Amino acid sequence: MYTDDFEFVSKVRNVNVEHYENLPVLGRLALISTNLVGSMGFFFIICAWTFLWILWNTYAPASVRFDPFPGFVLWLFVSNVLQLVLLPLVMVGQNLQSRHAEARAEADFELNVQAEKEIKVLLGHVEKQNSLILEILRRLDESEGSR
Repeated sequence: MYTDDFEFVSKVRNVNVEHYENLPVLGRLALISTNLVGSMGFFFIICAWTFLWILWNTYAPASVRFDPFPGFVLWLFVSNVLQLVLLPLVMVGQNLQSRHAEARAEADFELNVQAEKEIKVLLGHVEKQNSLILEILRRLDESEGSR
């Protein structure tokens, strides 16, 4: 009866699917790398590896050390270079994650606006039904009063 009042703004977008489908291969690789390199597990692995490397090459018997004193300084240099290479990669991944979060927030806002419009329409229907019910009750009272 009052369905003409309904205004359906648009279908709800799945921003996660849109984001993933629009990512280039390098973007996907950056996200995978960011998720792996930016994890606490990776941090603990690197810390443990460096700690064990330095301990072994400092305190192990000289005959079994594979990287004696001047060499493990090279390991520290290599690990710092690795960190310098991974830092921009993590930043790129974080930028992609930030864009995804912004798209999700925008979709949430659009959904909230759509829901607000639909709620207003439904409230209009409820108000109309209330007035019709009151009219019916008034007529019933009049018909009972005339008996």
